[in-house]
Amino acid sequence: MLRRFIGDKAFYKMALSVALPIMIQNAITNFVSLLDNIMVGQVGTLQMSGVSIVNQLMFVFNLCIFGAISGAGIFTAQFAGSKDDEGVRHTFRFKILICLGLTVLGVGLFLAFGDQFVSLYLQGDATPEDAAATLEYARGYLQVMLFGLLPFAISSAYAGTLRETGQTVVPMAAGITAVLVNLVLNALLIFGVEGFIAPMGVQGAAVATVLARYVELAINVVWLHTHSKTNPYIKGAYRSLYIPRGLLRRICIKGLPLLVNEALWSFGMAVLNQCYSTRGLDVVAATNISSTIWNLFSVSFMALGSAVGIIVGQMLGAGRSAEEVRDTDRKLIAFAVLSCGIFGTLLWAVSRVFPQIYNTTEQVRQLATALICVGAVLMPFNAFTNATYFTLRSGGQTMVTFLFDSCFVWAVCVPVAFCLSRFTGLSILPLYIICQGLELIKCVLGAWMLKKGAWIQNLAQ
Repeated sequence: MLRRFIGDKAFYKMALSVALPIMIQNAITNFVSLLDNIMVGQVGTLQMSGVSIVNQLMFVFNLCIFGAISGAGIFTAQFAGSKDDEGVRHTFRFKILICLGLTVLGVGLFLAFGDQFVSLYLQGDATPEDAAATLEYARGYLQVMLFGLLPFAISSAYAGTLRETGQTVVPMAAGITAVLVNLVLNALLIFGVEGFIAPMGVQGAAVATVLARYVELAINVVWLHTHSKTNPYIKGAYRSLYIPRGLLRRICIKGLPLLVNEALWSFGMAVLNQCYSTRGLDVVAATNISSTIWNLFSVSFMALGSAVGIIVGQMLGAGRSAEEVRDTDRKLIAFAVLSCGIFGTLLWAVSRVFPQIYNTTEQVRQLATALICVGAVLMPFNAFTNATYFTLRSGGQTMVTFLFDSCFVWAVCVPVAFCLSRFTGLSILPLYIICQGLELIKCVLGAWMLKKGAWIQNLAQ
């Protein structure tokens, strides 16, 4: 029985060759984000809360970009599996165009409604003075961060294409370089250098992030265009904007649910955090601390989920048998769940230590510890649902992933969180446990969808 879920040495070597570079890049990125968060946290609780709120809003934009390029990415992976360079070129063009459009839309919305978005998180029991100060810190941070939306979007298009065609090391190197630049600039700009650079506080953190994104973009662009012999799909990619009408239609049909899914899911997460914030600014600070360390440890299941999408997608594009694809997918998911059981244990182990690093109150630290423990327990379940999502997506079941992901959030999680936060006196911890524990229902739904097997489709034919 166990053999159905356990692969041989060659299998894990193949899986890790795809997942490990993604994991390393994301781990370093999130580690530097953690240090960035700690540095801002040393400035003060209100500053940390302002930055946290803006980053939650930016998270919505980031996932919209991810969803937009993911639809084309399904075809990219399968075209790469069938050695169709022309197909990869067309999907790359689509990614660039959709990223440009979403960037214009995102900048417009943040400029027009930025203050209103931030104010939604200041509805708790904070004093008017604290709320006004938090809003001012958030406004200054957001104004600078807007300059980083374009490089982030275009770099995502390049990095996604590189990964889907098997070049996972290059985006990893670009990401590592960028986060190191970010780290150095954070130290210089947040606190300043006496006699040379005045302390910039939260705006310094934003400037560092924006400059690091331009560095990452430059590395991805320069490498790909100077290695066109081994990546022939990039030749002539900008000579025209032509995308075959049939392919464009297929990408839109498969990709639109992914874009809408990521937008609605990320917006749903923002609404959940807004519901939590009704319990006060201490909750905003505590969720910021817990989500920062959670993001670092969650690279395990995020990277393995991406590996599932890439490996299974390429197998489907190459015309492998349904049984072989099922067997590989089953073992990859089991590997992800087991790995995240280990990572969840490690997260629990640091739950009491990590919040002590922040310059905040003991009440915020204790609450952050409790929230981290909840996340640690649920990590293996998150790994299963994430791997399931990427499995369904790899075969083009984007409407199913839409129902599985964002529809679940809006039909189940958001109503529960809204009702409990508005119409009951539940404190934040039981409220958080109930809302996060709804992930268990998704596990049951995911297992059923995997068993049906409708996701086993070759889209490259």
